[in-house]
Amino acid sequence: MEAALFTPTGSLANQLAIRMLVAPGEELLCETTSHIARAELGAAAVFSGITTRTWPSERGLLRADDPLAIAHPNAGPYLVSTTAIAIENTHNFGGGTVQSIDEIKRLRSESKKLGISLHLDGARIWNAHVATQVPLKDFGSHVDSISVCLSKGLGAPIGSLMVSTKDRVSRARVWRKRYGGGMRQVGILAAAGHYALDHNIPRLAIDHKHARQLAEACNRIAPQTVNPDTVQTNIVVLDLSDARVSASEFAAQAREKGVSLSALGPTVIRLVTHLDVNQEEIERASSILSELLDRAFVAQ
Repeated sequence: MEAALFTPTGSLANQLAIRMLVAPGEELLCETTSHIARAELGAAAVFSGITTRTWPSERGLLRADDPLAIAHPNAGPYLVSTTAIAIENTHNFGGGTVQSIDEIKRLRSESKKLGISLHLDGARIWNAHVATQVPLKDFGSHVDSISVCLSKGLGAPIGSLMVSTKDRVSRARVWRKRYGGGMRQVGILAAAGHYALDHNIPRLAIDHKHARQLAEACNRIAPQTVNPDTVQTNIVVLDLSDARVSASEFAAQAREKGVSLSALGPTVIRLVTHLDVNQEEIERASSILSELLDRAFVAQ
């Protein structure tokens, strides 16, 4: 990696990277529940004119064979050609799943033979680094571009980066302006990002510990909702399939008691820990969630 470009959002950072790697009419592969496929409103099709095809996985976990099995490079003139694969580390909707560096290396090796580029949605790459102790440089050395987020766990007020070669970043700067993402006097935001990078990466381990505490508290009351052993970083996903309430109803009940969480569909809840939540608040949230889960699953 040689250069980086500041963007106001992670979605824009992803879309600029995709624009640099995939030409109109070509194909990007990504996991079915990835942020690029699920939460960027079809931007790759709207802005770049490309096709997106997906592969399914459990908790977003990368197995190199999955994208390789559906990749079709140089498939013309009648079929769309795969020119890039996007992976996500950690995987947001998978519950903060950390991707194996060995699987990333294998995917890189095999995709390179096929002439297929690799993009890493690394909005939470800092969490993957802290959880595995794999150097950040190692993650970057196996892909053609990365998006990283300076807010979320790092705590900056706003901002992401699109990271790649000098040439791609130079061209992406033009597209950032076209997309309306060119900002004036942005140095004050970049300074906050610099501070976050210099000071807030090691403390992510605290967020991981807090997430595990929440998962264990929920598991004690309703074991079917979450397996604490799958909670690797700062995200906890609760399965309310067998509950007496919907995810949105559960979220509303929690909000009334001061716990903010997200409903991802009718039966899935997402909890995210971060630097603004301390140990005392985690204990209070654990108590509230235990009470609500007892009401939703156990109490008659």
